[in-house]
Amino acid sequence: QVQLVESGGGLVQPGGSLRLSCVVSGFTVRSFTMSWYRQAPGKERELVATITSGSTNYADSVKGRFTISRDNAKNTVYLQMNSLKPEDTAVYYCNARFSFLEYWGQGTQVTVSS
Repeated sequence: QVQLVESGGGLVQPGGSLRLSCVVSGFTVRSFTMSWYRQAPGKERELVATITSGSTNYADSVKGRFTISRDNAKNTVYLQMNSLKPEDTAVYYCNARFSFLEYWGQGTQVTVSS
């Protein structure tokens, strides 16, 4: 059974940091393109970061602040978020893609506020 379970969200002050985790079961993360998306209230879901076997890519809005990584031994994908801003507030979703297969996690709320 395929499962993507996100954790690590919460309330943080502007300038703070959080690390999101996406624990995967049912397939190996190194075989899939793994991504983090986010969706703020009233806005469309947007791609934040992607990791493949050979590269990482980021939305312009998070470049230099966020880092996506993968631990193949733990079958887990991470999103390290530094220098958080109020506009980073959103539900963050883990996504996995391989050919016609695509899976989503349930999401974790990140709120950046003083």
